[in-house]
Amino acid sequence: MLLATHATFDQLLLKATLMEHLPASIFVFVLGACVGSFLNVVHYRLPRNMRLLVPQSSCPSCNHRLRFFRENIPILGWFAVRGKCRYCKEPVSFEYPFVELLTAFLFLVCYVLCYWVPESTPFLGEIFGSWWHDNGVVRTLPMFIALLTLVSGLFAMTVIDARTFTIPIQIPIFMTLVAFLAALCQPWLQVRHTPDQIWPYPLIDWTWSLAAFCGMGGVLFSTFLLKIGVLKYSFSDYEEYVKEDELLAVYPHARREMFKEIIFLLPIMLGFIIGWVLGYEKGVPSLAIQGIAGSILGYLVGGGLVWGIRILGTLGFGKEAMGLGDVHLLAGVGAVVGWWDPVLIFFIAPFSGLLWAGVSAILEKIGKQYREIPYGPHLAIATLLVVLCRPGIDWVWSIVMPDVQMLTTSTSEVTSVVTSVVTSEVTTEVPHEMAVKFWSFFVSVVDLTDGQKEGSIHISPLPVGYGQ
Repeated sequence: MLLATHATFDQLLLKATLMEHLPASIFVFVLGACVGSFLNVVHYRLPRNMRLLVPQSSCPSCNHRLRFFRENIPILGWFAVRGKCRYCKEPVSFEYPFVELLTAFLFLVCYVLCYWVPESTPFLGEIFGSWWHDNGVVRTLPMFIALLTLVSGLFAMTVIDARTFTIPIQIPIFMTLVAFLAALCQPWLQVRHTPDQIWPYPLIDWTWSLAAFCGMGGVLFSTFLLKIGVLKYSFSDYEEYVKEDELLAVYPHARREMFKEIIFLLPIMLGFIIGWVLGYEKGVPSLAIQGIAGSILGYLVGGGLVWGIRILGTLGFGKEAMGLGDVHLLAGVGAVVGWWDPVLIFFIAPFSGLLWAGVSAILEKIGKQYREIPYGPHLAIATLLVVLCRPGIDWVWSIVMPDVQMLTTSTSEVTSVVTSVVTSEVTTEVPHEMAVKFWSFFVSVVDLTDGQKEGSIHISPLPVGYGQ
């Protein structure tokens, strides 16, 4: 009797779960397919500098306009015409339904991991954390839209960058604007703040909030000077060095162009420093201010990391080290996931590049042709790893540095480490223990929350891909 009751309860629980999540899952899947159909347009038109919304989609061979209820239905439309144009009989690439299906699948994965999979499920339930699971899709809709924008934007930039070695700036800018808008709208929704997470990315105090605001002011000021012609675009004569039938050129004046970019960055760095001084130890602002400031800081940190390497590498080697598209890509990612994830992404992406280099070497040895790909796809792969496989990232961190927590939020821990470092007791420790203490001190001081929380809620500054 007890077994029968238990089985009945499990059936009812399964039925309730399906009724709650299945309709939303179907909607998200269909939405992803429609977005994938739009991404096909983006992949084709943006590199050709064509408008996205007009003219209506048509066959590239005979220019026949596609009708929505026959040829232009996402995924199903390709099968309806059997992979050929109805009029000119030219084959239609399977890439179109593949992109639509993959985008729909990625959207569905995001929904399932954020809301459907129970938080108690090992690994899968730990990816996005309690904030998403406990609040549901309605309360977290702005951030969920930003997450879907991140996924689709990365997909579009990866395809275009792999084909043309360029990243259209419109995509990361749109991604950034959606992230900022989501950060502004999210505090207006009544959400449950769990002890483990009260926000999907790291929150910051007034010191870093004002630094982020003033740094963003520097971005707007430098951009304005660039648009009116006071500042000059770098590599403005690059096209003169591109030969026929080539995507890239060897540019002989790369070091000179870096000084133009350094001048562009000066107002940003100055604004960041001024904001940091003005907000130093001013306490913790409201959640709404922390939300938008955290997104802006993620934008600045993500873009600043890649831009710094671009400038140093170009000055060192005399040729363009990384593209500005990569700068905008990681900046847009940081706007969605906060300031800490771009740091992880920045250091994980080279491993993807090394893996591709190894595969390429093997293909070359066996006589197979392969095509080099730029750095943007590697950044996109690293982003998906950090966001969708966060428990695995935490596990690797615990193995590589078992004695070091990923981040520390307690001010008292910082004080204790500083005290132990400046006292004579440190001299009696073995070098390994001293190294651990100094590394712990470094990790502690990059805590941007100042260790102060209203209501004594512990905030672990972990980003979107949160894992306990």
